[in-house]
Amino acid sequence: MHRPRPRTIAAGALILLLAAAPFIPRGEDDHGSIAPSSEQPRFQPRDSSAVGTTRITPEMRSEIERVADATAGVPQVHGRIDPRTAAAMAQCADLDGQHYCLGVGFTEEAPAAIQARVAADAAPARRTAHRRPRVNTGDLSARGEAKRLAAMTPAKRAAATRRELTRAARSVGKVWMLRHEIQGVPLPDGFLAAHPEARVSTTTPAARAAVTTAAATKSASPTPTTVKATTAAAPRTGTASPSATASATAAPTIAASVPVTYPVKKRILKRTQTAEQIRTYWCGPTSMQMITWGWKQKDRGAAHWASKLHTTTGGTAITDMVRVVNRSTGWDDAAHAGTYVVLDVRGWSTAQFYALMQKHIAQYRAPVILHPLLSTRYFPYLPYSGSGHYQVGRGYRTTADGVKEIGYFEPWNPQRFHPSVPYVSRVQWLPVSNVLAANKANSLHNIGL
Repeated sequence: MHRPRPRTIAAGALILLLAAAPFIPRGEDDHGSIAPSSEQPRFQPRDSSAVGTTRITPEMRSEIERVADATAGVPQVHGRIDPRTAAAMAQCADLDGQHYCLGVGFTEEAPAAIQARVAADAAPARRTAHRRPRVNTGDLSARGEAKRLAAMTPAKRAAATRRELTRAARSVGKVWMLRHEIQGVPLPDGFLAAHPEARVSTTTPAARAAVTTAAATKSASPTPTTVKATTAAAPRTGTASPSATASATAAPTIAASVPVTYPVKKRILKRTQTAEQIRTYWCGPTSMQMITWGWKQKDRGAAHWASKLHTTTGGTAITDMVRVVNRSTGWDDAAHAGTYVVLDVRGWSTAQFYALMQKHIAQYRAPVILHPLLSTRYFPYLPYSGSGHYQVGRGYRTTADGVKEIGYFEPWNPQRFHPSVPYVSRVQWLPVSNVLAANKANSLHNIGL
């Protein structure tokens, strides 16, 4: 009689998990996802300050407590965790219509899909004689995050859950606007009444000029074709709500998206303020070293940031990367990107991702936390592949051949650890298709911005 293999047991547990996993309602037939209306961006960039902090409603607070109670209900586990426990750590919350999962961030995937992927990541891997283990280049995997949470006492786990979800809830308005402006997702009825932090200021000359242009266009034609002046406030029904109409006529805020023109190329951060990671699993601290160096104009060193990020030999969590940027820099202020969030880009097209980078670099003048799989398939300068990784997005451009590229700081120099391989420079440019594909290849497929 043959005993079942560990993978067979894990597969059976995964099937049971999928059958029992709760879905958070998001639509009638989209299985919890928000589908982009087009692969091309459909937004009018806003010449304004970033979206401010969202007020946490009683409904969001109740949802946060529900998820905190759910995580606290799982027994404490030290060491290896099974697929079911790993999935139980990937709890999800519906925050004002935006879907957030612990350790994953704001996502368009259904909770069951998130939990199934985390469970599969925790399943025992089949070992083969020809399989070469990847170097851990520094991010904390979904399995690692689940293991970290499971090792906490239920009370500490609930507290950690509340903190993460509270930070996320304060950025819901920002996420709604990103989805709307770049992915074309309709805004809910009465959005501006609930999210005044998303209104556009009319105190700048560019904003006042756009309001005048929009009004003239609207009076000349019943269907505006150039400036979408009420795009940011229009409810799903296509008719303006009373709150949106009032805000459009009363200074200093309006519901308009103010069009701007981005330069063909743009970069931020000084190439002289870069560093390479001195430990294989320190891409997070080294990326943070460069991000904060660009803000503070002072280098605190990677070891300082490793402590702030709670980095272990298992790596650094992207939720901690976002937390430290918000706490230790001003990149999150109203003159830049606003509060940083973790956002899933799995369903984004290359055009949408490029538009996102343009917005962040040219308009917000703030870096992006890239979160790729460090693989030779996407990064031709690598002599061998690594694991999940962090890079600092800091530029975009279109080459003479018409190729759209993303610029970033690369903390990984394999020559430091293997002197026989070629040197890898800190300053890199690659086609946007490579950068997005690498971020999608990471099992978490999210970024910080």
